[in-house]
Amino acid sequence: MTGKIKKYTGLVIQPHVKVAETRDEIMINLDRVCKMIDFGVGYNWELPAKLVVLPEYFLQGVTTPGKGEHGLEEFMKKAITIPGPEIEILARKAKQYGIYISGGGVVEQLPEFPDRWFNAAFIIGPDGDVILKYHKWHVPAFIGLGTSPHDMIDEYAKHYGGDLKSRFPVVDTEIGKLGTMTCHDGATPEIARALGFNGAEVICHPTAQQEFEGVSEPWDFWTFTRRARAHDNMCYILGSNWGSVEYDYYPHAFCAGNSFIIDYIGNLVRRAPYPAEQVIGAPIDIEALREHRSRISHNTWVDVRAEIFKEMYEAPIYPANLFPVGRPPRSLTEKINGAKAALKTLYERGTFTPPHGLSVADMADELDRRVDHAHSIGTLRKID
Repeated sequence: MTGKIKKYTGLVIQPHVKVAETRDEIMINLDRVCKMIDFGVGYNWELPAKLVVLPEYFLQGVTTPGKGEHGLEEFMKKAITIPGPEIEILARKAKQYGIYISGGGVVEQLPEFPDRWFNAAFIIGPDGDVILKYHKWHVPAFIGLGTSPHDMIDEYAKHYGGDLKSRFPVVDTEIGKLGTMTCHDGATPEIARALGFNGAEVICHPTAQQEFEGVSEPWDFWTFTRRARAHDNMCYILGSNWGSVEYDYYPHAFCAGNSFIIDYIGNLVRRAPYPAEQVIGAPIDIEALREHRSRISHNTWVDVRAEIFKEMYEAPIYPANLFPVGRPPRSLTEKINGAKAALKTLYERGTFTPPHGLSVADMADELDRRVDHAHSIGTLRKID
């Protein structure tokens, strides 16, 4: 779009989340985030809010390995559609305030593939329409049950496109070029880079990042990797995490907050460094970003020399099409087979070296032994 873009406030919502068992329980979470949007927009009246980012699984919650782990059947009971009645409530909120609302981790059922669910992110425009939808690609095998498009890449491409712009969409709006990536997508450089390639100036980044995975100091890879993603691509990143959670099998600080707003040179501008509800906001200056990109000093796109790295990506590591049409992933145990194949590739290539006393051939058996032990004590569900 043309025309100068005025500064505006970007908001990140860090809510309390209830792990829903049914679609009816989704409304508890939805009502809460709507009230937090009311607060954030009202509080920032001097520099009006134009963008709100909600966390991953803010509607339905999610379960993990151990007691309380859900399989495919339990997730499908609370799967929704986009658009649908739940998204329509957020659409009305977007229209009320003339804002863009982004969220992720929606347990979504697609009409083309009704026997499985996808981890969906979205952006709603100020007219109430869903202007962007994205399905999480890096669904980690050790914790994420939903289908990644990569799990059925051939069939998925027939319906949703197979090029970079289709897989990692960016929408050009009156507040800048917006894209989104979800949780584990930001742990490695490629998806943020793809969004940058497609022109993203603001990346909306919903997450359900757990303390076990490093949300707080001293590790806090959640923050330092996303600062790198922002610096790499000279873009804003608005990262939203849960503040606290209600679920019998989780500590209340399971996802320990630390939502943030990072600017286009990688500075941490705002942060909510605690496991509790909060709304944070910061000025978003797209014109300053565009001026910064015009300089060659520390310009991380100008110096890209893509052709010399192609060998790193020519051959696959994680196998595609593991869960084609008619074979949705039913438990985390099934999904771990993809990680097992990837480990085998990395050891056989020589990228990884086995620990002392183990051979390359031993490494797949090592993972199998861990899975068998987890089955024996009930910390992983067996394949249904």
